[in-house]
Amino acid sequence: MRFLSASFRSRTRSFWLLLLIFGLAFPLSGQEEDIDSEPEDEPPVIIWDTYEPELYMAGDQMFVLSAGIIFPTFFSGDGMEGNPPNIDLGGMGSVSYSFFLSPNWFVGGEFQGMFVGTGGKNMLYIIPFGIHGGYQFTRGRFEFPLRLMIGGAAQLYLDKNHFGFIIKPGASAYYRFNADWSYGLNVQWWMLPQAPTNNRFVLGNFMEISLSMRYHPRSR
Repeated sequence: MRFLSASFRSRTRSFWLLLLIFGLAFPLSGQEEDIDSEPEDEPPVIIWDTYEPELYMAGDQMFVLSAGIIFPTFFSGDGMEGNPPNIDLGGMGSVSYSFFLSPNWFVGGEFQGMFVGTGGKNMLYIIPFGIHGGYQFTRGRFEFPLRLMIGGAAQLYLDKNHFGFIIKPGASAYYRFNADWSYGLNVQWWMLPQAPTNNRFVLGNFMEISLSMRYHPRSR
């Protein structure tokens, strides 16, 4: 009997020891599964600080609003030698639309308005409109379009008016803020040939420095 009692007590202690070991092992294995597993329905995280715009594709569009300063540079032509134009600084504003033919080439149209003061405290107004085409380089978030605009320009001064041509090459630098908007600086050269009724040819030259914001509709 003493042998059976000792054997029974030994088996009882072994049983409780095994139960304790299993009890400690199962919670640890459950914690490892919780640490290693991830929720399946958690949405992906988008880090906008590392956003880089995709390359443009044929069919992409841009709407641009610009405002800036106009600097009269020089006028050349018949009767202008030694007579600099009596024109002060002015301002300008424009709205334009561009359509991409490829990832780099684009075409479009624009409408502008410009005013400058004269020495006689009067105002000269020029209203150009026309078509443009250009090529755009892209480096990460920075975009550098080169463009040329050709069109017509209505010129108004007091009770006189004239309609002529305008040629406007330019270059810009833009920063792509997000998928919808970019902001930039433009430098453009306005060339306005004018042939008045007295057969005197005059070429007016202005320089534009302006700020722009571009809206990029999501076409895809």
